[in-house]
Amino acid sequence: MGFIWTIVLGFVIGVIAKFLHPGKEGMGFFATILLGVAGSFTAGMVGQSLGWYRAGEGAGFIASVIMAILLLAIYSRLKK
Repeated sequence: MGFIWTIVLGFVIGVIAKFLHPGKEGMGFFATILLGVAGSFTAGMVGQSLGWYRAGEGAGFIASVIMAILLLAIYSRLKK
């Protein structure tokens, strides 16, 4: 059940990040899920290095969305 929950949350985070980031990325369903999961994972790693989260503790929803937006901005810059 944890795997399905990861996919659902990854999709929601990816959709919100794409909605808040200006421009058209042309990403499909699976890329949106990967964007959300990568944003959450990266937010967790950064949060652990800054002392916000303990090891094994997941990142917060807002931090995951913000990190997904940053990853999307980097992706848009590299795509150009």
